[in-house]
Amino acid sequence: MKNNTYKHLQFILFMSLGITVFYSCERGFSDDVQFATFSNTGDIFTDGPIGLGSDFYFPFMGSKATAASFTDENGFESEVAIRIDVPNADDPEGSFAGAILRIDGSGRDLTGFDALTFYAKASQGVVIGEIGFGQDFLENRFQVTRTNLSLSTQWTKYIIPIPDPSRLIEERGMLWYSAGTDDTDGLGYSFFLDEIRFEKLGTIAQPSPAILNGVDAEQTGFVNIPLELSGLTQTFNTASGENITVIATPAYFDFESTDIEVARVSELGIVSVVGLGQATITGSIGNVAAAGSLALDVTGSFDFAPIPPPRDPDDVISIFSDAYANVPVDFFNGFFTDGFQTTEGGAPPIDVNGDAIINYTMLNFVGIGTFEEVPSIDATEMTTLHIDIKVNENIDPGDFITIELLNSVGTNETSGSVTFNASTFITDEWVGLDIPLDDFGLADRSQIGLLFFISDATISDIFVDNIYYFR
Repeated sequence: MKNNTYKHLQFILFMSLGITVFYSCERGFSDDVQFATFSNTGDIFTDGPIGLGSDFYFPFMGSKATAASFTDENGFESEVAIRIDVPNADDPEGSFAGAILRIDGSGRDLTGFDALTFYAKASQGVVIGEIGFGQDFLENRFQVTRTNLSLSTQWTKYIIPIPDPSRLIEERGMLWYSAGTDDTDGLGYSFFLDEIRFEKLGTIAQPSPAILNGVDAEQTGFVNIPLELSGLTQTFNTASGENITVIATPAYFDFESTDIEVARVSELGIVSVVGLGQATITGSIGNVAAAGSLALDVTGSFDFAPIPPPRDPDDVISIFSDAYANVPVDFFNGFFTDGFQTTEGGAPPIDVNGDAIINYTMLNFVGIGTFEEVPSIDATEMTTLHIDIKVNENIDPGDFITIELLNSVGTNETSGSVTFNASTFITDEWVGLDIPLDDFGLADRSQIGLLFFISDATISDIFVDNIYYFR
Protein backbone atom coordinates (compact mmCIF):
# COMPACT_ATOMS: atom_id res chain seq x y z
CA MET A 1 0.00 0.00 0.00
CA LYS A 2 1.65 3.20 -1.14
CA ASN A 3 0.97 6.53 0.56
CA ASN A 4 2.51 9.89 1.32
CA THR A 5 4.12 8.84 4.57
CA TYR A 6 7.52 9.59 3.09
CA LYS A 7 6.87 13.30 3.55
CA HIS A 8 6.13 12.60 7.18
CA LEU A 9 9.38 10.65 7.40
CA GLN A 10 11.29 13.66 6.06
CA PHE A 11 12.85 11.40 3.51
CA ILE A 12 14.38 14.23 1.50
CA LEU A 13 16.43 15.31 4.51
CA PHE A 14 18.16 11.95 4.61
CA MET A 15 18.34 11.15 0.94
CA SER A 16 21.99 12.07 0.89
CA LEU A 17 22.63 9.44 3.56
CA GLY A 18 21.22 6.58 1.47
CA ILE A 19 23.57 4.35 -0.41
CA THR A 20 22.19 3.31 -3.77
CA VAL A 21 23.47 -0.07 -4.85
CA PHE A 22 23.68 -1.16 -8.44
CA TYR A 23 24.45 -4.61 -9.72
CA SER A 24 25.24 -5.97 -13.16
CA CYS A 25 25.12 -9.24 -14.95
CA GLU A 26 27.05 -10.35 -17.98
CA ARG A 27 25.77 -13.20 -20.07
CA GLY A 28 27.68 -15.07 -22.71
CA PHE A 29 27.42 -18.21 -24.72
CA SER A 30 30.39 -19.97 -23.07
CA ASP A 31 30.29 -22.23 -20.04
CA ASP A 32 31.58 -19.36 -17.90
CA VAL A 33 28.17 -17.76 -17.26
CA GLN A 34 28.26 -14.81 -14.85
CA PHE A 35 25.17 -14.87 -12.67
CA ALA A 36 23.57 -11.77 -11.19
CA THR A 37 24.80 -10.86 -7.73
CA PHE A 38 23.09 -8.71 -5.14
CA SER A 39 24.31 -6.24 -2.57
CA ASN A 40 25.56 -7.85 0.63
CA THR A 41 25.34 -4.63 2.64
CA GLY A 42 24.07 -5.36 6.14
CA ASP A 43 23.22 -1.83 7.29
CA ILE A 44 19.54 -0.87 7.11
CA PHE A 45 19.34 2.30 9.21
CA THR A 46 22.08 4.18 11.05
CA ASP A 47 21.83 7.97 10.68
CA GLY A 48 19.18 7.38 8.04
CA PRO A 49 18.01 4.64 5.68
CA ILE A 50 20.84 2.83 3.94
CA GLY A 51 20.30 1.86 0.31
CA LEU A 52 16.55 1.36 0.61
CA GLY A 53 15.70 3.60 -2.34
CA SER A 54 13.08 6.32 -2.52
CA ASP A 55 9.96 4.17 -2.00
CA PHE A 56 10.57 1.97 1.04
CA TYR A 57 7.93 2.59 3.73
CA PHE A 58 4.56 0.80 3.56
CA PRO A 59 2.04 0.90 6.46
CA PHE A 60 -0.27 -2.01 7.19
CA MET A 61 -3.93 -1.65 6.37
CA GLY A 62 -5.77 -0.33 9.41
CA SER A 63 -2.62 1.10 10.99
CA LYS A 64 -1.92 4.78 11.53
CA ALA A 65 -0.04 5.73 8.36
CA THR A 66 1.75 8.68 9.99
CA ALA A 67 2.96 6.77 13.06
CA ALA A 68 6.63 6.73 12.00
CA SER A 69 9.02 9.67 11.76
CA PHE A 70 12.70 10.49 12.09
CA THR A 71 13.95 12.19 15.24
CA ASP A 72 17.27 13.83 16.07
CA GLU A 73 16.59 13.89 19.82
CA ASN A 74 16.76 10.24 20.87
CA GLY A 75 19.34 8.48 18.71
CA PHE A 76 21.54 5.71 20.06
CA GLU A 77 25.08 7.03 19.64
CA SER A 78 23.88 8.61 16.40
CA GLU A 79 22.23 11.76 15.14
CA VAL A 80 18.97 10.22 13.98
CA ALA A 81 16.61 7.44 15.09
CA ILE A 82 13.23 6.14 13.96
CA ARG A 83 10.39 7.24 16.22
CA ILE A 84 7.13 5.27 16.16
CA ASP A 85 4.11 6.78 17.89
CA VAL A 86 1.64 4.00 18.65
CA PRO A 87 -1.84 5.61 18.64
CA ASN A 88 -4.57 5.24 21.19
CA ALA A 89 -6.84 2.31 20.43
CA ASP A 90 -9.68 4.68 19.48
CA ASP A 91 -7.61 6.88 17.15
CA PRO A 92 -9.74 7.43 14.01
CA GLU A 93 -6.62 7.39 11.82
CA GLY A 94 -5.67 3.85 12.87
CA SER A 95 -5.78 1.66 15.96
CA PHE A 96 -2.17 0.46 15.86
CA ALA A 97 1.24 1.19 14.35
CA GLY A 98 2.53 -1.25 11.77
CA ALA A 99 4.58 -1.12 8.59
CA ILE A 100 7.28 -2.74 6.51
CA LEU A 101 10.58 -1.33 5.24
CA ARG A 102 11.12 -2.80 1.79
CA ILE A 103 13.98 -2.15 -0.60
CA ASP A 104 12.88 -0.23 -3.68
CA GLY A 105 14.70 -2.34 -6.27
CA SER A 106 16.78 -5.50 -6.15
CA GLY A 107 17.08 -7.29 -2.82
CA ARG A 108 20.14 -8.08 -0.75
CA ASP A 109 22.23 -11.19 -0.35
CA LEU A 110 21.97 -11.92 3.38
CA THR A 111 23.63 -15.34 3.27
CA GLY A 112 26.68 -14.00 5.11
CA PHE A 113 24.70 -12.92 8.19
CA ASP A 114 23.03 -14.79 11.01
CA ALA A 115 20.78 -12.18 12.62
CA LEU A 116 18.96 -8.89 12.29
CA THR A 117 19.99 -6.62 15.16
CA PHE A 118 18.83 -3.22 16.35
CA TYR A 119 18.71 -0.96 19.39
CA ALA A 120 15.33 -0.02 20.83
CA LYS A 121 13.74 1.79 23.75
CA ALA A 122 10.28 3.12 24.60
CA SER A 123 8.67 6.01 26.43
CA GLN A 124 7.53 3.48 29.03
CA GLY A 125 7.89 -0.23 29.63
CA VAL A 126 5.88 -1.91 26.86
CA VAL A 127 5.62 -5.13 24.90
CA ILE A 128 5.76 -4.90 21.10
CA GLY A 129 3.48 -7.57 19.65
CA GLU A 130 5.47 -8.49 16.52
CA ILE A 131 8.68 -7.42 14.84
CA GLY A 132 10.88 -9.10 12.25
CA PHE A 133 11.97 -9.10 8.63
CA GLY A 134 11.06 -10.77 5.34
CA GLN A 135 7.71 -9.09 4.69
CA ASP A 136 7.63 -7.54 1.23
CA PHE A 137 3.84 -7.43 0.62
CA LEU A 138 4.44 -9.82 -2.29
CA GLU A 139 5.08 -13.45 -1.35
CA ASN A 140 6.46 -12.83 2.16
CA ARG A 141 8.30 -16.04 1.42
CA PHE A 142 11.00 -15.72 4.04
CA GLN A 143 9.12 -13.82 6.72
CA VAL A 144 10.46 -14.09 10.27
CA THR A 145 8.56 -12.97 13.35
CA ARG A 146 9.70 -12.37 16.91
CA THR A 147 6.72 -11.89 19.20
CA ASN A 148 6.17 -10.03 22.46
CA LEU A 149 9.40 -8.04 22.48
CA SER A 150 9.75 -6.33 25.86
CA LEU A 151 11.13 -2.78 25.70
CA SER A 152 12.32 -0.59 28.56
CA THR A 153 13.08 3.12 28.68
CA GLN A 154 16.81 2.44 28.14
CA TRP A 155 18.50 1.64 24.84
CA THR A 156 18.94 -2.13 24.54
CA LYS A 157 20.26 -4.26 21.70
CA TYR A 158 17.88 -6.91 20.35
CA ILE A 159 18.52 -9.92 18.13
CA ILE A 160 16.25 -11.64 15.60
CA PRO A 161 18.08 -14.76 14.36
CA ILE A 162 17.85 -15.84 10.72
CA PRO A 163 16.41 -19.40 10.63
CA ASP A 164 18.64 -20.38 7.68
CA PRO A 165 20.80 -17.64 6.11
CA SER A 166 21.54 -19.76 3.02
CA ARG A 167 17.97 -19.14 1.80
CA LEU A 168 18.25 -15.34 1.72
CA ILE A 169 19.94 -14.82 -1.64
CA GLU A 170 17.81 -11.82 -2.60
CA GLU A 171 15.63 -10.44 0.19
CA ARG A 172 13.78 -7.12 -0.02
CA GLY A 173 11.90 -7.12 3.29
CA MET A 174 14.36 -5.50 5.69
CA LEU A 175 12.16 -4.82 8.73
CA TRP A 176 8.54 -4.94 9.81
CA TYR A 177 6.70 -4.26 13.03
CA SER A 178 3.18 -4.31 14.46
CA ALA A 179 2.54 -2.60 17.78
CA GLY A 180 -0.76 -1.99 19.55
CA THR A 181 -2.05 -1.01 22.96
CA ASP A 182 -3.25 -4.32 24.42
CA ASP A 183 -0.44 -3.99 26.96
CA THR A 184 -1.33 -0.39 27.89
CA ASP A 185 -5.13 -0.54 28.22
CA GLY A 186 -5.63 1.25 24.91
CA LEU A 187 -3.29 4.16 25.64
CA GLY A 188 -0.68 5.22 23.11
CA TYR A 189 3.07 5.41 23.62
CA SER A 190 6.26 5.89 21.60
CA PHE A 191 9.19 3.62 20.87
CA PHE A 192 12.47 4.21 19.06
CA LEU A 193 14.65 2.09 16.74
CA ASP A 194 18.25 2.73 15.75
CA GLU A 195 21.35 1.01 14.36
CA ILE A 196 19.29 -1.51 12.42
CA ARG A 197 21.47 -3.95 10.51
CA PHE A 198 22.04 -7.56 9.59
CA GLU A 199 25.14 -8.94 11.33
CA LYS A 200 27.31 -12.02 11.47
CA LEU A 201 27.41 -12.41 15.24
CA GLY A 202 28.95 -15.87 15.25
CA THR A 203 27.27 -16.57 18.58
CA ILE A 204 23.92 -17.80 17.25
CA ALA A 205 24.10 -21.50 18.16
CA GLN A 206 22.24 -24.72 18.88
CA PRO A 207 19.46 -24.47 16.28
CA SER A 208 16.26 -26.22 17.34
CA PRO A 209 13.60 -26.04 14.62
CA ALA A 210 10.06 -27.27 15.18
CA ILE A 211 6.89 -27.96 13.24
CA LEU A 212 3.46 -28.14 14.89
CA ASN A 213 5.13 -26.45 17.88
CA GLY A 214 7.15 -29.58 18.44
CA VAL A 215 4.13 -31.87 18.92
CA ASP A 216 3.95 -35.35 17.35
CA ALA A 217 0.38 -35.07 16.11
CA GLU A 218 -1.88 -37.77 14.73
CA GLN A 219 -4.74 -36.83 12.46
CA THR A 220 -7.25 -38.34 10.09
CA GLY A 221 -6.67 -37.26 6.50
CA PHE A 222 -9.02 -37.19 3.55
CA VAL A 223 -8.19 -37.65 -0.11
CA ASN A 224 -8.02 -34.30 -1.95
CA ILE A 225 -8.31 -32.33 1.32
CA PRO A 226 -5.11 -30.28 1.72
CA LEU A 227 -3.65 -29.51 5.12
CA GLU A 228 -1.42 -26.63 6.12
CA LEU A 229 1.52 -27.23 8.44
CA SER A 230 1.53 -24.76 11.31
CA GLY A 231 3.55 -24.00 14.42
CA LEU A 232 6.76 -23.54 12.42
CA THR A 233 9.54 -22.11 14.60
CA GLN A 234 13.30 -21.93 14.89
CA THR A 235 15.09 -21.49 18.22
CA PHE A 236 18.69 -20.44 18.81
CA ASN A 237 20.84 -19.97 21.88
CA THR A 238 22.67 -16.62 22.01
CA ALA A 239 25.87 -15.41 23.65
CA SER A 240 23.91 -14.17 26.69
CA GLY A 241 22.49 -17.65 27.23
CA GLU A 242 19.03 -16.55 26.10
CA ASN A 243 17.03 -18.86 23.89
CA ILE A 244 15.31 -16.84 21.17
CA THR A 245 12.44 -18.42 19.25
CA VAL A 246 11.15 -16.93 16.02
CA ILE A 247 8.22 -17.90 13.84
CA ALA A 248 9.48 -18.99 10.43
CA THR A 249 7.69 -19.45 7.12
CA PRO A 250 7.65 -22.87 5.43
CA ALA A 251 10.24 -21.77 2.84
CA TYR A 252 12.98 -22.13 5.46
CA PHE A 253 12.10 -25.81 5.94
CA ASP A 254 12.70 -29.00 4.00
CA PHE A 255 9.74 -31.34 4.40
CA GLU A 256 9.58 -35.09 3.92
CA SER A 257 6.81 -37.68 3.74
CA THR A 258 7.25 -41.36 4.52
CA ASP A 259 4.91 -42.18 1.63
CA ILE A 260 4.44 -39.64 -1.14
CA GLU A 261 1.70 -41.82 -2.65
CA VAL A 262 -0.39 -40.95 0.41
CA ALA A 263 0.73 -37.39 1.22
CA ARG A 264 3.33 -34.98 -0.10
CA VAL A 265 4.36 -31.50 1.06
CA SER A 266 5.00 -28.37 -1.01
CA GLU A 267 7.62 -25.75 -0.17
CA LEU A 268 4.72 -23.62 1.10
CA GLY A 269 3.97 -26.20 3.80
CA ILE A 270 0.78 -27.43 2.15
CA VAL A 271 0.20 -31.16 2.59
CA SER A 272 -1.58 -32.67 -0.42
CA VAL A 273 -3.40 -35.88 0.48
CA VAL A 274 -3.38 -38.00 -2.67
CA GLY A 275 -4.09 -41.60 -1.66
CA LEU A 276 -5.21 -44.06 1.01
CA GLY A 277 -2.87 -45.29 3.72
CA GLN A 278 -0.57 -43.85 6.36
CA ALA A 279 2.16 -41.22 6.00
CA THR A 280 4.19 -39.20 8.48
CA ILE A 281 5.32 -35.67 7.67
CA THR A 282 8.55 -34.33 9.16
CA GLY A 283 10.70 -31.27 8.58
CA SER A 284 14.19 -29.86 8.97
CA ILE A 285 16.15 -26.65 8.61
CA GLY A 286 19.71 -26.82 7.36
CA ASN A 287 19.93 -30.58 7.97
CA VAL A 288 18.77 -30.19 11.58
CA ALA A 289 15.67 -32.29 12.19
CA ALA A 290 12.68 -30.37 13.48
CA ALA A 291 10.83 -31.47 16.57
CA GLY A 292 7.25 -32.46 15.85
CA SER A 293 5.57 -34.53 13.16
CA LEU A 294 2.21 -35.12 11.55
CA ALA A 295 1.05 -38.73 11.25
CA LEU A 296 -1.84 -39.02 8.79
CA ASP A 297 -4.27 -41.92 8.53
CA VAL A 298 -6.12 -41.56 5.24
CA THR A 299 -9.10 -43.88 4.98
CA GLY A 300 -11.29 -42.26 2.35
CA SER A 301 -12.79 -39.15 0.89
CA PHE A 302 -14.15 -36.14 2.69
CA ASP A 303 -17.62 -36.18 4.22
CA PHE A 304 -19.24 -32.83 3.48
CA ALA A 305 -21.59 -31.03 5.84
CA PRO A 306 -25.33 -31.35 5.12
CA ILE A 307 -26.70 -28.82 2.63
CA PRO A 308 -28.73 -26.17 4.48
CA PRO A 309 -32.45 -26.01 3.69
CA PRO A 310 -33.65 -23.32 1.27
CA ARG A 311 -34.73 -20.16 3.06
CA ASP A 312 -36.01 -16.74 2.10
CA PRO A 313 -32.89 -14.49 1.77
CA ASP A 314 -34.59 -11.95 4.05
CA ASP A 315 -34.64 -14.59 6.79
CA VAL A 316 -30.90 -15.36 6.71
CA ILE A 317 -27.66 -13.55 7.56
CA SER A 318 -24.97 -15.91 6.33
CA ILE A 319 -21.42 -15.61 7.63
CA PHE A 320 -19.98 -18.69 5.93
CA SER A 321 -21.98 -20.99 3.69
CA ASP A 322 -22.10 -22.05 0.07
CA ALA A 323 -25.91 -22.24 0.27
CA TYR A 324 -26.59 -18.54 0.94
CA ALA A 325 -25.06 -15.19 -0.03
CA ASN A 326 -22.47 -14.37 2.62
CA VAL A 327 -21.99 -10.98 4.20
CA PRO A 328 -18.44 -9.55 4.14
CA VAL A 329 -16.12 -10.91 6.84
CA ASP A 330 -12.94 -9.25 8.13
CA PHE A 331 -11.23 -12.49 9.11
CA PHE A 332 -11.92 -16.12 9.94
CA ASN A 333 -8.96 -16.21 12.31
CA GLY A 334 -7.98 -13.02 14.12
CA PHE A 335 -4.59 -14.51 15.14
CA PHE A 336 -4.78 -12.48 18.33
CA THR A 337 -1.23 -11.64 19.40
CA ASP A 338 -1.75 -11.71 23.15
CA GLY A 339 0.42 -14.75 23.72
CA PHE A 340 -2.51 -17.05 24.43
CA GLN A 341 -4.07 -18.02 21.11
CA THR A 342 -2.60 -21.14 19.53
CA THR A 343 -5.26 -21.71 16.86
CA GLU A 344 -4.11 -22.13 13.27
CA GLY A 345 -6.16 -22.36 10.08
CA GLY A 346 -9.16 -20.51 8.76
CA ALA A 347 -7.07 -17.96 6.86
CA PRO A 348 -8.19 -18.57 4.27
CA PRO A 349 -10.79 -21.37 4.40
CA ILE A 350 -9.84 -24.42 2.35
CA ASP A 351 -11.47 -25.26 -0.96
CA VAL A 352 -12.65 -28.83 -1.40
CA ASN A 353 -13.78 -29.36 -4.96
CA GLY A 354 -15.46 -25.97 -4.99
CA ASP A 355 -16.90 -26.24 -1.48
CA ALA A 356 -15.35 -23.93 1.13
CA ILE A 357 -14.62 -25.43 4.56
CA ILE A 358 -12.98 -23.92 7.64
CA ASN A 359 -10.40 -26.15 9.34
CA TYR A 360 -9.14 -25.01 12.74
CA THR A 361 -6.19 -26.88 14.20
CA MET A 362 -4.41 -26.46 17.56
CA LEU A 363 -7.69 -24.87 18.68
CA ASN A 364 -7.90 -23.18 22.04
CA PHE A 365 -9.90 -20.17 20.90
CA VAL A 366 -10.45 -18.37 17.61
CA GLY A 367 -12.56 -15.43 16.50
CA ILE A 368 -14.42 -14.64 13.27
CA GLY A 369 -14.51 -10.87 12.92
CA THR A 370 -17.12 -8.61 11.34
CA PHE A 371 -16.30 -5.29 12.96
CA GLU A 372 -13.07 -3.84 11.49
CA GLU A 373 -13.46 -3.10 7.79
CA VAL A 374 -17.10 -4.20 7.41
CA PRO A 375 -20.24 -3.30 9.37
CA SER A 376 -21.08 -5.41 12.39
CA ILE A 377 -23.90 -7.93 12.11
CA ASP A 378 -27.36 -6.72 13.06
CA ALA A 379 -29.04 -9.93 14.22
CA THR A 380 -31.88 -8.16 16.05
CA GLU A 381 -34.56 -9.76 13.85
CA MET A 382 -32.91 -13.21 13.78
CA THR A 383 -33.85 -15.96 16.25
CA THR A 384 -31.24 -18.70 15.78
CA LEU A 385 -27.55 -19.23 15.07
CA HIS A 386 -26.73 -22.33 13.01
CA ILE A 387 -23.26 -23.92 12.87
CA ASP A 388 -22.11 -27.31 11.54
CA ILE A 389 -19.05 -28.73 13.36
CA LYS A 390 -17.07 -31.90 12.72
CA VAL A 391 -14.52 -33.00 15.34
CA ASN A 392 -11.53 -34.70 13.71
CA GLU A 393 -10.14 -36.47 16.78
CA ASN A 394 -11.14 -38.71 19.67
CA ILE A 395 -13.49 -37.03 22.13
CA ASP A 396 -12.90 -37.36 25.87
CA PRO A 397 -15.58 -36.89 28.56
CA GLY A 398 -14.30 -33.48 29.69
CA ASP A 399 -14.11 -32.00 26.20
CA PHE A 400 -16.26 -29.04 25.19
CA ILE A 401 -16.74 -26.26 22.65
CA THR A 402 -18.10 -22.88 23.68
CA ILE A 403 -19.71 -20.52 21.16
CA GLU A 404 -19.42 -16.88 22.23
CA LEU A 405 -20.84 -13.72 20.63
CA LEU A 406 -19.51 -10.19 21.23
CA ASN A 407 -21.71 -7.21 20.54
CA SER A 408 -20.37 -3.67 19.99
CA VAL A 409 -16.70 -4.70 20.02
CA GLY A 410 -14.51 -2.18 21.84
CA THR A 411 -17.35 0.22 22.74
CA ASN A 412 -19.75 -0.74 25.54
CA GLU A 413 -18.91 -4.31 24.64
CA THR A 414 -21.17 -7.11 25.83
CA SER A 415 -20.83 -10.84 25.36
CA GLY A 416 -22.70 -14.08 25.88
CA SER A 417 -21.85 -17.74 25.38
CA VAL A 418 -23.31 -21.23 25.11
CA THR A 419 -21.24 -24.35 25.91
CA PHE A 420 -21.64 -27.79 24.34
CA ASN A 421 -20.05 -30.69 26.20
CA ALA A 422 -18.48 -33.87 24.83
CA SER A 423 -21.79 -35.72 24.46
CA THR A 424 -22.89 -33.21 21.79
CA PHE A 425 -20.21 -34.28 19.32
CA ILE A 426 -19.28 -37.47 17.49
CA THR A 427 -15.76 -38.11 16.23
CA ASP A 428 -15.47 -37.67 12.44
CA GLU A 429 -19.17 -36.85 12.02
CA TRP A 430 -20.89 -33.54 11.29
CA VAL A 431 -23.12 -32.21 14.05
CA GLY A 432 -25.54 -29.36 13.35
CA LEU A 433 -26.07 -26.82 16.12
CA ASP A 434 -29.20 -24.63 16.10
CA ILE A 435 -28.66 -22.24 19.00
CA PRO A 436 -31.50 -19.88 20.06
CA LEU A 437 -30.01 -16.40 20.18
CA ASP A 438 -31.86 -15.74 23.43
CA ASP A 439 -29.61 -18.39 25.03
CA PHE A 440 -26.65 -15.99 24.70
CA GLY A 441 -28.36 -13.53 27.04
CA LEU A 442 -27.48 -10.45 24.98
CA ALA A 443 -29.71 -7.45 25.64
CA ASP A 444 -28.53 -5.98 22.32
CA ARG A 445 -27.40 -7.94 19.28
CA SER A 446 -27.50 -5.15 16.70
CA GLN A 447 -23.69 -4.93 16.38
CA ILE A 448 -22.34 -8.47 16.63
CA GLY A 449 -18.67 -8.14 15.67
CA LEU A 450 -17.03 -11.36 16.89
CA LEU A 451 -18.04 -15.00 16.97
CA PHE A 452 -15.68 -17.15 19.05
CA PHE A 453 -15.04 -20.88 19.13
CA ILE A 454 -13.47 -21.77 22.50
CA SER A 455 -12.25 -25.21 23.55
CA ASP A 456 -9.36 -24.45 25.92
CA ALA A 457 -7.47 -27.05 23.84
CA THR A 458 -9.76 -29.88 24.98
CA ILE A 459 -10.71 -30.27 21.31
CA SER A 460 -7.99 -29.12 18.93
CA ASP A 461 -8.98 -30.09 15.36
CA ILE A 462 -12.37 -29.25 13.88
CA PHE A 463 -14.05 -28.56 10.56
CA VAL A 464 -16.67 -25.79 10.51
CA ASP A 465 -19.27 -25.01 7.84
CA ASN A 466 -22.64 -23.31 7.37
CA ILE A 467 -22.44 -20.46 9.89
CA TYR A 468 -25.55 -18.33 9.60
CA TYR A 469 -28.26 -16.54 11.58
CA PHE A 470 -31.88 -17.18 10.62
CA ARG A 471 -35.45 -16.66 11.65
